[in-house]
Amino acid sequence: MLRQVAPGRYDAYEALLQALSAGRVWMLLWHGRPGAPDAQYGNMEVEGLGYAPCVTSPQELTASGWSRDHEVVAGLDIARALYPDRWGVWLNPHAPGGGVGIPWLDLRRIATGLDRMPAGPLRISEPAIEIPQFYAQLAQNAHHTPAIRSLRRAWVQPALGAPYLAVGLDLYDTSRPSVDAVRGMMRQSIGAVPEGLPVSTVAMSDEYDPVAMWLRVNSRPFYDREAHAAPGYGYPQAPAY
Repeated sequence: MLRQVAPGRYDAYEALLQALSAGRVWMLLWHGRPGAPDAQYGNMEVEGLGYAPCVTSPQELTASGWSRDHEVVAGLDIARALYPDRWGVWLNPHAPGGGVGIPWLDLRRIATGLDRMPAGPLRISEPAIEIPQFYAQLAQNAHHTPAIRSLRRAWVQPALGAPYLAVGLDLYDTSRPSVDAVRGMMRQSIGAVPEGLPVSTVAMSDEYDPVAMWLRVNSRPFYDREAHAAPGYGYPQAPAY
């Protein structure tokens, strides 16, 4: 699978991620022994992103010439361990061509579930499609859902799969009652979506989600409770949570 990965071959790259999520890697230890408190993986930086080097089999370990210790780890476990610190893995850096890097965003997809997250790289932009009825319905229902602070929107084109409209949800708190209320609000609003238009939601509080990161930097809310609550709008002040 590594040999099949090439620029633009997103199908081959997705197959590699599937294999990594179900398989194992041989993590190269720069310091310490496997399981020791002071054990440290090696590290490398490529185009400003950090990666921990690893190999994909005992044969590749021998071919790499690595003389220090190593640790065999399930791909799912290494994904869960590395992505929160924004580290990826680099598979077989000794191989001809330099191997393949898996950045932390894709380790997050493995850790979360590849079928639950869109395949990157993502092309994200302002939505060009005109659906004022849906936005109006969403804003009206959000106003009656006190847990919601604001709503944003983006058009997302995954590397594989259909493009979709993403709605960014900024909540006052993420308690179970609040999350359930927001899910109910989305169910009430989704009937105003034109048939065949996929819609997804993203939590603005998710510091690892690429769509949420884009929305925070590049978009303004199309519904903002606190702006609507300003003098002159006539809306009651939202309760603090």
